[in-house]
Amino acid sequence: MHIRHETGRKETAQMSTEELREHFLIETLFTPDTIHWVYSHYDRVLTGGAMPFENTLTLETHDALKADYFLARRELGIINVGGKGTVTAEGESFELDKLSCLYVGKGTQQVTFSSQHPDNPAQFFLLSSPAHHTYPNRAFTKEEASPVALGSVETANQRTIYKYIHEGGIQSCQLVMGLTVLQTGSVWNTMPAHTHDRRMEAYCYFDIPENHGVLHLMGEPTQTRHLWVANHQAIISPPWSIHSGCGTSSYSFIWGMAGENKDFTDMDPIAIPTLR
Repeated sequence: MHIRHETGRKETAQMSTEELREHFLIETLFTPDTIHWVYSHYDRVLTGGAMPFENTLTLETHDALKADYFLARRELGIINVGGKGTVTAEGESFELDKLSCLYVGKGTQQVTFSSQHPDNPAQFFLLSSPAHHTYPNRAFTKEEASPVALGSVETANQRTIYKYIHEGGIQSCQLVMGLTVLQTGSVWNTMPAHTHDRRMEAYCYFDIPENHGVLHLMGEPTQTRHLWVANHQAIISPPWSIHSGCGTSSYSFIWGMAGENKDFTDMDPIAIPTLR
């Protein structure tokens, strides 16, 4: 588990490319038979990845959490972006195909991850936030996530949004989580951009073709910065930062949030002509 402290607007505006990547880009999420975690002091959110290969992986606590077990005071959202896998929580097994989601509530002590086909291992993206209430463990397929088609060919942002953990779907204490799939030929996500000062956000980019990338935009609306992101990498987005991007090819990304509320529409839109 790596720990990252928050940085302010003025400090971020002065950062070099290397410093921006060190603070806001998670370069490694998935390696065989390993669970990676990055603990961010933005809303105490943990962003991680689990890739069971030859072994079953167990969700272990860490000294930084000061807890007897990982979910003693936390909740966990899981979305599979790889081959078919199984997550077992307190003896109950949930089979997750690609793009399926599982919510695991506060108080769940035993959680394990496994792949059903080692030649095509599961890749579980993980997002965890503090929780003060227990909600039941629940799985959603992408078909159950009420997919919504948005955008257009003319603006190169034709996409389908899947909402999993939110007020109208899987119930949680403060996690909000879903994903977006861009159609072939579309490359822009989340434009016009927005901020939401009441919660942080994390992006996990996946299904980026080989030798392609996404130019992720961040920073204050009038002090934007950028990061080149590769397949299976993630971004930590502060509450004051925009979070948008444009790829050299179509791709998909997971979005997850935690903070003041669970209202998906709680956004402060930024008009494109005002961006700098």
